[in-house]
Parts: sequence; structure tokens; C-alpha cells
Amino acid sequence: MTASTPAIGTAPAPAPALLHAVLEAASEAMLLCTTADDVVVLANAAARRLMPGAHPGRQAGTPLPESADSFHAEHEGRQLYGMRRDLGDGHYAWFLQDHTAERERTAALEVERSRTAFLAEAGRRLSASLHVRRCVRTTVELASAHLADAAVVVLPAHRRQSTWTRLLPGLAVEEGTLREPKLAEVPGLAEALGGFPPIPSRWLDPSQAPEWLVPAGFGPVGALLVVPLPGNAEPAGALILIRRGPDSGFSREDEVLARVFAARAGAAISAAVLYREQVDTTAVLQAGLLPPELPEPDGFELAGSYQAARDTVRIGGDFYDVFGPAGSSTDTVIALGDVCGTGPEAAVLTGKIRQTLRALRLVEAGPEAMLKVLNEALLQSGRPPRFVTMVLGSVNRIDHGRVRIELASGGHPAPLVLRSDGTVEEVPTSGTLIGVLPHTVVRPATVELAPGELCLLYSDGLTEARGGPAATEQYGEARLRQALATCGGMPGAAALERIRQLVSDWVRGGQSDDIAMLAVRAPDRTPLSLRGGGAPTPSPYVVAARRGDRRPRNRS
Repeated sequence: MTASTPAIGTAPAPAPALLHAVLEAASEAMLLCTTADDVVVLANAAARRLMPGAHPGRQAGTPLPESADSFHAEHEGRQLYGMRRDLGDGHYAWFLQDHTAERERTAALEVERSRTAFLAEAGRRLSASLHVRRCVRTTVELASAHLADAAVVVLPAHRRQSTWTRLLPGLAVEEGTLREPKLAEVPGLAEALGGFPPIPSRWLDPSQAPEWLVPAGFGPVGALLVVPLPGNAEPAGALILIRRGPDSGFSREDEVLARVFAARAGAAISAAVLYREQVDTTAVLQAGLLPPELPEPDGFELAGSYQAARDTVRIGGDFYDVFGPAGSSTDTVIALGDVCGTGPEAAVLTGKIRQTLRALRLVEAGPEAMLKVLNEALLQSGRPPRFVTMVLGSVNRIDHGRVRIELASGGHPAPLVLRSDGTVEEVPTSGTLIGVLPHTVVRPATVELAPGELCLLYSDGLTEARGGPAATEQYGEARLRQALATCGGMPGAAALERIRQLVSDWVRGGQSDDIAMLAVRAPDRTPLSLRGGGAPTPSPYVVAARRGDRRPRNRS
């Protein structure tokens, strides 16, 4: 081995130029500084990009701290993170990283999370109600809290007048009305209510906002955004967002978020409007199908009671009706029936049957003839087969306070008569179902009521109500007879209320069918003024019957 040959296991030291080239090529920013006076000895290309002022021979300045081993700070629009390492021999190094992009991604993620949380809250609150005013108030509350300083919702004009709801900072929700010509004063509002796409905020001049839109105490309007509230086939309204201050504005992201929110708010308001229309329509239809207000005929008393199977639907398949004298006839026609089924479908057929009976009454047809004509009408209606059971009666006052009732039945439970001695009799009338056979069979019967006696017409929902100890036993005709026997001397409405209460106690809150009852009572022979002394006081049950109420009113 010659003297010039390197020893085995050793390598030549790299040249300073090679070390400098390695540092320049490194992707991580590095600064080499002296420990004594913090002068930069070496700064690679990555460090010079992050800190343009870091040149060899200059002191390490901002944002490098003098004593800390690390830092996290903003420098010339960049988020820098650095770590210090002591190298010995009077030198130390800073290793720098650019976290700007990471910070931007984190900030964007936080913004997206915030918007997602806002939309989730909006969806939850807007779907919590089907009340129009509540949905509109929730819309302005959410919009003013998350999207703008103030929010206004304007609903479409109805009879040339619109309603508006507004929420301003520090104030409660305000509501009012606005004439249709005023809508054109707000830039973009007429277009939004017409269903056109929203106009970008930068195209709307906030100085054109009318005085009625925001009060003077709000301050100068700096930015305006009008967004349509999409509805069901037509706009549900428009949302006006207002930001105050000369430097305020809506970014593109803000406008996108406003449109997404407006779509959810519009769907909620549209659903609430549709629900209100359906409720109003249902109320009108129910009003025409509910039991009628009973007349006050001379010589006898009428009382009715009706209870639907479901509390949510006030109408059903059981019904009763009363038709006063018509033409040359002086009698009063009473009817009580039970349509197959329950709910709205049965109620619709009930209404048609009542109208048919009313028309037959005008031609002075008797109970037996009315049932036969009704049977033919149902068979020829063309609808899916639905039958009805019914009792019809013609009521007349005769001499000495007595009342005669001619009854005809079509497959319905026979009426019961409460005599003055407390006994209960069944009227011997029967017949086939109405709407099933081409030729119906009716066996009429006539009953006379002495003063104080009562005839009860009822639907089978009364006797078939299940309850008792096992909640499965039917109330039955025997219990009905016993209950009716205890009603001697009572007014008709009081007797019906007592029976209804006994059946309700039997059911104990369980499910039951529709129940309809109609009572005809001959008046007591002794005048009221002679029984109690002084002026007669009408019973609360009699008052309830005259009003046609389902239940008597408590006079207390």
C-alpha cells in the first residue's frame, strides 16, 4: 500500500460546493445562523422563497424569535412554522415549513361544517311545524342569525296585497301587509316572486331600498340580496337579505348558501300553505256532513247524539237527519242510518244518501217508499258496492199529547220504546239491507207514544262497542235496554247523554265504531210552569238538543 492510497474504511470529505448544492436542492427551508450575533450564514432556495429578506450576512429577523425553539406565525401572507436546532461550533439552524395551504383547507373545512350545521338546523326547525306563520317566522330568524343583519320574507300577493315578516337586529319579529304596487320598489323582488332566478347581489343597488323595507335606525344598507322561495309549482314567496355598512357584501359562496337555504324554507312554507288549504277544505266538507241542527216541532221533542269512531275525523258512516213538513204533509220525517265502513269514504256516501232522502221528502214519499227508491239509487250509482242500514220514520202529533210514529227499517236494529211504566219495548219493524238486492223487503210498523214516553233510534256501534273487564265483550242490546229503562222522566237529550256516558264507561277509552242516536219523546202532560213553581227553566239537555250539539252543555 502506497502512501497516496486512502486507508480502507475511510471516505474523502465532501467539498463545500457539494454541501451547498445539497442544501439548495432540499425542499425544506433551512437557515444557518451564528449563535453569537444571529447572522445568517446560509439560506437555501426554499428559505429565500418563504423569507425573501433572509440573505447571508444579515441578521435573522422577523418572524424568527430570539430565544424560542419553535414558532408559528403569519409572515407576508403566509403561515410559517419553524423549529430551531443547535448545531454546535457556534452555529444553529432554523427548519421552516409553509402551512398556508393547510390553514386554508382547515378554514374552508370549518366554514363548510358551519354551513352544514346551519342547514341541518334549518331543516330540523322548518320541518317541525305545518303552520304558515310559524314557518315564516322561523325563516327570518334563521336568515338573520346566519346569513345577514336583517331578513324579510314577502309572501305572494293575495287580492293585490302581500304579507311580510321582518326581523331586525335587537328587535322582535314584525309582521305587516303591503299593497302589490309597493313590491316593485325593492330591486329584484318582483322577479323573485315571479319565480325568476335570483339576481346577483352585485347587480342590485342597495341605495334603491325603499324606506318601508328597513327603518331609519337600521343604518345605511350596504348590500342587498333577494332570493326566491321555491314552492310547489309556484313560488312560495321571496327572501330579502340585508347587510349594513359601506364595506358589507355577499360573496358568491354566501349567495349559494342563501339559495340552498331558501329552497328548504320555500318547501316548508309551501307544505304549510298546502296543509292549511287542505284543513280549510276539510272543515268546509265536514260542516256539510255533520249532523244537522234539530228543529223544534210542535207537540214532541227531538234529541240527537253522534260520536265518530276516530277523534281526528269528526264525520263517519253513521248519521241521523230530520226533515220538516213539506208540501201538504204535516208530518216530520226522521232518519238514522249506518253506511258500511268508516271515515271519509263512508261520510261521502252518507252525504249523498241524506241529499237523496231530502229530495224524496220534497215529493212527499212515505218511509217505505223512500227506502225502496234509495235502494234503486244505490244499485245504479256505479260505485263499488256499499250498503247501508237505515230506519225511517214519519212523526205526527195526535190528540191528548200523544205522538204517532210510522217506522220502516232496512236491515237496521229495531228502535226501542221506553214506556211511562219503565218497560222497554222493541218496535216490530224489519227489512233487507239497502243497496244489496234489486228488490228490497220492508216491513213497516206504527208505534204511539203517551206523554213522557220516548222512542230511541240507534246504530249498531252502540251495542257492538267492546269493553268490560276483558275489554272484548260487546255492550249488547240487553245492557242498552237496562240503560234506557233508567231514563224514565228524563228529557230526550238527557237520556241520550246518559246512555252515551254508560257506553263510554263500558269501553273505558278503547276503540269503538261510529255511534249515532236519535230520540223522539212525547211531551209531559203537566206544564213545566206547574211542576217547579214560577217561570219554567229549560233543561241544559233540552238547550243542547235544540242547538244540535253532540253533548249537553254544563250550565255551571
